[in-house]
Amino acid sequence: MRRGDATATNGQSIFDLQGTVSGGSISRSASDIGYRGSRKILMDISENITYIPPNDSPPDVILEPFGKSLSGRWSKSARTTPSPLASLQLGLNIDNEDENELTNESSPRACEADEESYTLSGLATPAIERTYTVNKRTNLSKIPLPPCAASFYYGNSPPMEIVESSEGIQKVNLYLRARRDDVNAGVPGRFLHAVIGQEVSDVGSVASTIMYAFYLNEKLKNNQFCTVPVINMKRADLNSHAELKWLLDSCHIDHASLIFVDEIDLSYYDLFGSLKLVLLNGDKLPSKQEAIKEALVEIFNCGKHDPPYPGVDTVTVGQDCSCCTLIAEKFALTSPEILAGQGFSRLLLAGILMDTGNLTNSECTTKDKHMATLLINGAGRFGCNGLHQILRYKMYDISDLKVGEILRKDFKKWTRIGKPESPRSRLMVSSIGMSSIGISISQLLAHDDRSSQEIISFQRLEKLRLLMIVSGRYDTQKNFKREILVSAESADLLKNLLHFFHLNTQLPLKVLHQPGLRDEMRAFEIEKVTSRKTIERLLEEFGGTSKR
Repeated sequence: MRRGDATATNGQSIFDLQGTVSGGSISRSASDIGYRGSRKILMDISENITYIPPNDSPPDVILEPFGKSLSGRWSKSARTTPSPLASLQLGLNIDNEDENELTNESSPRACEADEESYTLSGLATPAIERTYTVNKRTNLSKIPLPPCAASFYYGNSPPMEIVESSEGIQKVNLYLRARRDDVNAGVPGRFLHAVIGQEVSDVGSVASTIMYAFYLNEKLKNNQFCTVPVINMKRADLNSHAELKWLLDSCHIDHASLIFVDEIDLSYYDLFGSLKLVLLNGDKLPSKQEAIKEALVEIFNCGKHDPPYPGVDTVTVGQDCSCCTLIAEKFALTSPEILAGQGFSRLLLAGILMDTGNLTNSECTTKDKHMATLLINGAGRFGCNGLHQILRYKMYDISDLKVGEILRKDFKKWTRIGKPESPRSRLMVSSIGMSSIGISISQLLAHDDRSSQEIISFQRLEKLRLLMIVSGRYDTQKNFKREILVSAESADLLKNLLHFFHLNTQLPLKVLHQPGLRDEMRAFEIEKVTSRKTIERLLEEFGGTSKR
């Protein structure tokens, strides 16, 4: 723990997390804490407790300030209010349905409300300030937690929990809000130093983008750079990723301050020479950003082979470990105290666990395991196994999603630009899309009453000539099943695709009879184990397209 200004010197860490000074203190002799000679130790503690009542709790529920004298007795302050315990009891009368949500689910700014405090009276000295929030417990009854966590937390646990706010996360949120304001203002007079990952909307990619941008911002301290994390997905797609929303909320990350790729025009800054680009977790830019490759100044965690952009100033070659592992290592070397906060460490730990299959897959390294152990506080009451299980469950949980959101969870698109039919006509642009889902085709079609129509609406929204939905799942006998549903803009196009598949022996198809499908839509089971990569290659060959 840091002792306020006592450690705030000119040589302080770039991640200094100072406490604040309060008027109250307590003077303790050395005998109170063990023999330390005849000198006295002055210590001041000021703790703030923020209570955010649930929506259905009485509006006048507040916390009561308490003071504790040196005699050990609790004394009430001048203001008469209910006790904290009584206030919590009043707030516990909630509906079962409300238990499924966090009270301050996506609103860390709510923590900045007026706070009641209690202090220990005495001489004024530098203080340590802690802030707490009272949250509803997440209902995990549907998630099959591993025995080590489930055996302890499946009991009659209270519906509320008190969580200490991480000073590191508070600093991250202040940074994100400031950079969001800078981007909204157009970043005048500075370079836009954008950190972007691969076009993969997973936990590791989002966590590493946020954390590495924050690290660079604190390390560089360059007034000429506006270092911004750019999440390489559309903001609307976040609704399709329950695991990302849960993680950001549980870490108290203000995702309203995050910048998604559809909210910023990187090519505009590149046009005027004010873009400096940092690429994470790969040696090649996604095809959508390939046009701004000249703005690359750094590649972080790329392969050991020579990168395709030889002119890049800084290249960090990966060590076959998670990108979040390398970022956590940088924090550990420069300012390890920032990793003590549960929210801060959870974001990095979640990325490591998801990238390495809970530290069990063949790509997991000793460094991954070491850093996961260092970040173990981020797992909280769930443990590493429980945290990984929650994220995995929410990744495949589609109960609250619409059909269009299910299709968007793992969606890829290919585009072909053909020659114009006449000198005065425009170039012909046609697109093919593929959505991967973890449920059967019959379950998708039965998801709601308008599933077929919503599939067609999604296809029209993305302007696709052809949409292929690829299902991969295990049946009750634990046999892997691969199914596809094809939706074409015309019956002739569907016929041509099926003829192409018939000639290709790599994709033997068995018709699945699904009632209510229109003529341009058909469902099939693939009668041999086939990877998605194989299906992607066949789609590219059929359409003569390139991935976007």
